This record gives sequence, C-alpha cells and structure tokens, in this order.
Amino acid sequence: MAIEKALLLIADIGGYTRFMSHHRFSLAHAQETVAQLLEAVIDASGPLKLAKLEGDAAFFYAVGDDFPAFARKVADIRGAFVSRREQFITDRMCRCDGCMQVSALTLKFVAHAGEVAFQRVKHLTELAGVDVILVHRMLKNDVPVTEYVLMTDAVHQGLAPELRQLTQELEHDFEGMGRTATHYLDLNAFVLAAPEPVRPSLPRKLWAKLKLELNSMKYVLGFKQPCEGFRNVEVVDAQKP
Repeated sequence: MAIEKALLLIADIGGYTRFMSHHRFSLAHAQETVAQLLEAVIDASGPLKLAKLEGDAAFFYAVGDDFPAFARKVADIRGAFVSRREQFITDRMCRCDGCMQVSALTLKFVAHAGEVAFQRVKHLTELAGVDVILVHRMLKNDVPVTEYVLMTDAVHQGLAPELRQLTQELEHDFEGMGRTATHYLDLNAFVLAAPEPVRPSLPRKLWAKLKLELNSMKYVLGFKQPCEGFRNVEVVDAQKP
C-alpha cells in the first residue's frame, strides 16, 4: 500500500427536491440526468483521475503537491456541467419532476490536500486515510451559498493571490475531525461564458428522449433502484406527509 501526497476533489450535484417513492419515471429520469451530467464533469476533469463515482458526486484525485491548475480545472468542470444542463433544458420533451427540475441543479466542490494510501486491486485503485475521510466530511458544511468551492488551508495556500483574496474564511467542526480551518469561494460571483447556443432540433430532441427512456428502463421496471446512494435526492414514502 503506497502513501503519497495528493489533491482530493469532490464535485457534488445538488438541487433536486424530494420525490415520492411511487414516482418511478421521475426518479428514473433524475437518475439518468445526473449520470449524464457526471459524464460531462468527468470528461472535463483533464489530468485529474477519477477515484470513484459516489451517487450524485464524482471523487477525483491528483498525485503530488503542486496544484497550479486547480482553479482552472474547477472552472472547466463547472463550465461543462452548465453546458450539459442547458442542453438538457433545450432538448427536454418530458414534463416529469425529474426532467422539469433540471434547471435548478447546481454543482459544488470540496477540496483538500494531504497524504493518501493507495491500494490497487486488479484494475481498481482505492484511496484511504484520514484525509480521504476529511474531504468527505466537508460535504456536510455551513457554507451559506449554493455553488462554491470549499477548501482547506492546504489547497487555499496554493491559489493565486487574486483568487485567495476573494475567498471567505469559515471554521468547521467536522464529525470526528475537530475544528478545521476552511475557506470558500462563491462560484456565483463568477460569470461563466455563456454556453454556445444550440438551436432546437426535433430529430435531436427525439434522439435524446429515446436515449433517456432506454437508459431509464431498468429503473422503471425495478431491475435497479433509481437514485440509490444519491446524497442530494430525498425519496419519501407516498403514504407519509
């Protein structure tokens, strides 16, 4: 088991409200929507390596202690997410909750740097250690905005000075970790370049609808549980208020 210094980054999709458990189509479509948004996030991650998908989040890492491109990669990932989300809205042909709530979906990041134990089993690489636990604890936080990058001192110190001065300090008491100094950057303060507009196209809309239904079928038919493991999707029993 090798121990190395690494940057740890989790991109987390949120914004869905709760779903009633009997709304199979809505849940199935929410599952597929998040899956496609995560594909866009992964495609834009560049040199970052995907450790694993965690429901509605992607866990990335980069070995080493030099992170000059960290801010650039976050911007790239966020831009790809917004572009794919807008594409969903343009091509939307379904009126279920899972599809109608796409415009409310957001992306947040948590980042930490520390020592990580890498254990390779066949083609899989598992990350372990206190710093891996900490970056996951950071997902439950007190940041007062919806889209942000929350980072520890180790990452904050590597930012360019002009970005560091835009961050806000916020101390947390993460479960089992104690008091931890963190800093957050409000992503809503940065205006992204508008995604290249895509003109409505009936053939493209029909193809997108067909893919959505085919990929969702295993969830609609009950072969797999939709939104299982999603941190940000609440599924409630239809019989309960």
